[in-house]
Amino acid sequence: MIDGKVTELKAIERKDLNKLLYWRNLENFRKYFREYRELNQTQQKSWYSKIVKGDKKNIMFSIFEKDTNYLIGACGLCYIDWINKNADFSIYIGKDEIYIDNKYSYDAANILLNYAFNILGLHRVWAEIYNFDKKKKFFFKKLSFKLDGEHRETYWYNNKWHNSLFYSILSSEFNKKKSNTK
Repeated sequence: MIDGKVTELKAIERKDLNKLLYWRNLENFRKYFREYRELNQTQQKSWYSKIVKGDKKNIMFSIFEKDTNYLIGACGLCYIDWINKNADFSIYIGKDEIYIDNKYSYDAANILLNYAFNILGLHRVWAEIYNFDKKKKFFFKKLSFKLDGEHRETYWYNNKWHNSLFYSILSSEFNKKKSNTK
């Protein structure tokens, strides 16, 4: 368990899977994920066995509200490249079906980034979002991620092509920001 101000990150357990699957399948969430299909129980259990439990290139957490110990979302570091010390950043908050951009998401993100940089020793954390995801654009800006670039017309949604935006933050940038907020 890793404590923050209002959240705690814990290893994902089987008992978390149904709630995570429910949130994962919400249409207002699913449009923002690379895996756009609705998932079933078999796929969720397979993800848990193969990715969460069996793959050293992915470290996933359930996000709990600290005061209530209530499951509110999930986050993780995916596609970890241990040689080049970088990973893909993943997060969503399912509580009240809000997706992102609240005190819980920022707290959990900072816990995860601290873990990535100061425990795992990663150098760079990156994320891919779609250009229509205004909340995540603001979220990453507030976390001090920088826009690295854009891939054109990578995602078909709502009868239209959308671009992928790539953001990243370096260990030195995160730790500088962290020391300036103390």
